[in-house]
Amino acid sequence: MSKTAQATRNTITLKGSTKVVSEFFAYAVNSILYQRGIYAAESFEPQRQYGLTMMVTTDPGLMRYLTSVLQQMSDWLVTGALQKMVLVITSVSTKEVLERWTFDIQTDKAVLSGEQPAPEKSESDITSEIQAIIRQITASVTFLPLLSDPCTFDLLVYTDTSSEVPFEWEESDARYINNAADVKLRSFTTKVHKVDALVSYKADAEG
Repeated sequence: MSKTAQATRNTITLKGSTKVVSEFFAYAVNSILYQRGIYAAESFEPQRQYGLTMMVTTDPGLMRYLTSVLQQMSDWLVTGALQKMVLVITSVSTKEVLERWTFDIQTDKAVLSGEQPAPEKSESDITSEIQAIIRQITASVTFLPLLSDPCTFDLLVYTDTSSEVPFEWEESDARYINNAADVKLRSFTTKVHKVDALVSYKADAEG
């Protein structure tokens, strides 16, 4: 009986995987905005998640925006339509793209279609992998250039071509960086969804 209970806990359903990935995106975006100083530090409060202290926004407008975008992304995760999320940081004054945080999503289509049973992976293993990415985001201030000018951000969401996009969403170009340097971050997988992370930043032209 104990073995059955253990197996049940370790089985990753599509719904469960979607929840894990959606929560990760929420905390990752909040962490990036805090670490890179896009919003004032005073507008964040600490929360415990993944065994870490995470900084989460208390700004009402930002909370509404993130909730709306992440809910739509969650809907696309369930259908396997979500391919990529990119957080783009731009200079307010020059509109130049300074950083791109890219999260590529791969979905196991066989699990999605029901051709294969739900895979098994322990919650602790998934949490450990997510911890590693969050720690890298936190440590990013040690290698990313200082954002000395006021900056803003946008979320770009990539889906398959058949997905219906909400009316209020806008089409966007890829917002690539000229003279970019890339740093590959860790990845994590629920065995239903895999997320690969990468940060690109504007390299010093004199470097």
